[in-house]
Amino acid sequence: MGVVEVLDPVAPMRAGGWKVDVSRGERNGRVSSEWLNRPDDERYLSLDDLWASVKGRSDRSRSRVVQTADIRVEAARDNPERLHLMLPKAQEPVAPTHWAFGQLASIVGAPASYLRQLPAPLAGINLQYGLTNHRAEQVKTFETEDGRTELRAVTGPDYGRIHDHELVEAVQRIAGNGTGDTRWKVPGVLDWSTGVYNPDVEISRDTTTLYASDRDVFLFLVDDRNPIEAGRLPDGSPDLYFRGFYCWNSEVGAKTLGMASFYLRAVCQNRNLWGVEDFQEIKIRHSKYAASRFALEAAPALTRFANSSPQGFVNGIKAARQQIVARSDEDRADFLRKRGFSKAESGKIIEKVLMEEGRPPESIFDFVQGITRLARDKTQQDARLDMEGRAKKLLDRVG
Repeated sequence: MGVVEVLDPVAPMRAGGWKVDVSRGERNGRVSSEWLNRPDDERYLSLDDLWASVKGRSDRSRSRVVQTADIRVEAARDNPERLHLMLPKAQEPVAPTHWAFGQLASIVGAPASYLRQLPAPLAGINLQYGLTNHRAEQVKTFETEDGRTELRAVTGPDYGRIHDHELVEAVQRIAGNGTGDTRWKVPGVLDWSTGVYNPDVEISRDTTTLYASDRDVFLFLVDDRNPIEAGRLPDGSPDLYFRGFYCWNSEVGAKTLGMASFYLRAVCQNRNLWGVEDFQEIKIRHSKYAASRFALEAAPALTRFANSSPQGFVNGIKAARQQIVARSDEDRADFLRKRGFSKAESGKIIEKVLMEEGRPPESIFDFVQGITRLARDKTQQDARLDMEGRAKKLLDRVG
């Protein structure tokens, strides 16, 4: 493979960026899905702006454990079609959000979709009966003051809340403002016509990857001004990667807390991740000790990845390239058959590598690339994920 080199970020870039080969590795659509579904008021242009929004919301919030039998459900005085809740020792009623109403219905064992179709007074009677007879007896409420008091979450009493601003703060410790003041920033964009990835694009509502809604937060950042060379392409040019990570949380219980780290070759305009390798993920449920796990596991793991050397990843790619497992057509067919691929799939995998590399697969790395390329052709998500998983397992076994 030659000398491994982490390129200097000020090294000359070709046509405003670096040439990359996105036909290799996997495609990851998680960030693209977030990008596609976020309205403008959920998009932020910097980590400072994002933090200010979610921290301010947290500062206006309170959490407490209450007896379910002491909660009173009533139709709103100003809108008889809307329900309010009167909580113990509260001066004013609280209005449940759409999400909190669904949680409340789930806790008392009532179908939220059905209750929403009923007139508010009738839905209130059903909820009141469920709360009065709720066997668990206690719930934890999460109320936020913003002109009026909203009930944003209703969970079990042992729910381990990790506030959204805590995750943003953990990211800020390594990424600053997320706009280029550190190595970590909102990603650039791939030019499909030239195959050049440009790390320097204006951060706008259309390009940002920093999001927050009333029920969650999601962040994606890359170190895309510091490419890593891990081998050579068939034309002799360097096979370049960048480090990236995304993380998410919901302080109201809509999803787990989690983070994923990986190496990738490019991000396109639709925020799809291309050429992804070495994908690693951590998830933490909001159980009783979630806050401790975040402090002891997730936040340090993010810092370690941000500050770590890519040498281990590069060495793994090098080992996969050097580990020759097949030198003949019979060897190739036998290698794939032993790993559960059908005759038809084996032929397509070999054909993929032959088309891209100009030679049949020989090394572990060749087969992994062929399998991931075939996975992209799968129209069913389960089949695609299964094949991508088999490729990752094969690469993980190197050495």
